[in-house]
Amino acid sequence: MTARLSVFDSPLFLGFDQFEKTVDRMRKTMADGYPPYNIEQIGNNGLRITLAVAGFTMDDLDVEVEKNQLTIRGKQTDDEDDERIFLHRGIAARQFQRSFVLADGIEILGATLDNGLLHVDMQRVEPESNARRIKISAPATGVRTNIASSRKAITGPKEKDAK
Repeated sequence: MTARLSVFDSPLFLGFDQFEKTVDRMRKTMADGYPPYNIEQIGNNGLRITLAVAGFTMDDLDVEVEKNQLTIRGKQTDDEDDERIFLHRGIAARQFQRSFVLADGIEILGATLDNGLLHVDMQRVEPESNARRIKISAPATGVRTNIASSRKAITGPKEKDAK
């Protein structure tokens, strides 16, 4: 059995399992270079991913968002036309899947296909502040005695109490 070391193995990082899985998923998808893509910043809060998908139609492409992951799939059907005779076939019907992990607050605005380029437009939405002030109040009467008796039950009686 091989143990894998990770930054998140520290006991100070509790509950980061999902984040570690996301990083692993990103590492795996980076290996495939097809189709090539660009990521652009448009304005202050806009983003655009552009994929080169020459030969694909809108019906061949699928864009899906699930759990902060944008997945773009392409599947071409191979033309089974018996009348065509290829002397060289360098353009094959090829399928692909390209995934992008999105940060919280990224909304997909839409996707367009233009001259063999698939554009997926996104916008970073600033979250509303959840900060609130917590009122500090004095403890209710009897709370201190309940806390003291709870401590006694947990730690056991002191020597003075044992006699």
